[in-house]
Amino acid sequence: MKADAQTARRSGVSPVARRWLPLSLTLLIALIGYFGAWLPHRAAGLVITGLDLAEYVKFIPQVASGQIALRRELFYLPLLAGSLTAGWLATRRELPRSIRAGFWLAAIPLALAMLPPAWSPGRLRLPEFRLQMLAIVLCLANLLLLPLLRRLPNRLVLALIALLSMASLAAAWGYLQVRPAIAELYRANLALGWGFWANLAGHLATALLAVVELLRPIGPPIARQRGSARGRR
Repeated sequence: MKADAQTARRSGVSPVARRWLPLSLTLLIALIGYFGAWLPHRAAGLVITGLDLAEYVKFIPQVASGQIALRRELFYLPLLAGSLTAGWLATRRELPRSIRAGFWLAAIPLALAMLPPAWSPGRLRLPEFRLQMLAIVLCLANLLLLPLLRRLPNRLVLALIALLSMASLAAAWGYLQVRPAIAELYRANLALGWGFWANLAGHLATALLAVVELLRPIGPPIARQRGSARGRR
């Protein structure tokens, strides 16, 4: 423990903060994968990303006819989880201010990425976009409530992150359901793209790390650590 504390002091990062950093990295990997290629193709215009799938699946005949029972909003779950988690991490005072500011700034575009293409105020009121609009409002409200949410205990935040990361795996499941139909449209058996694997691995790792941290003591708040350090001096 003393060695960990000395290493943390030399690096300028508290022991508690060092527990949040791997989780932050896996979340970043998941989000990078979400915007990466889920369906690769030589022609750039035929590459499909995780974000594209929310709109793309509407035009797959098997989905439109109900042959494949799938809600397109599943593909927005990684964005919902990413925006909410980034907001919660921005409230963890154990993390350096620069990292917390980065999370806060990232939460906004992640929420707005759920807007439909070529949107207008009138179009957003259509029933088709109701769920994703509710998700956007939830993410933005989460940011407005950050001064209150910073009082949430670390264990509760970790539990919420684990649940959201597991829920985000539904996007990967949904893609596997429609992949044969897409391959039929492309008339080719295309491999799973790097973005799919990065997103899947990132969310699995984020959920696993959150559960691991739940099973061990989080440690005293950083303010208390500083106070104890002053007392020892």
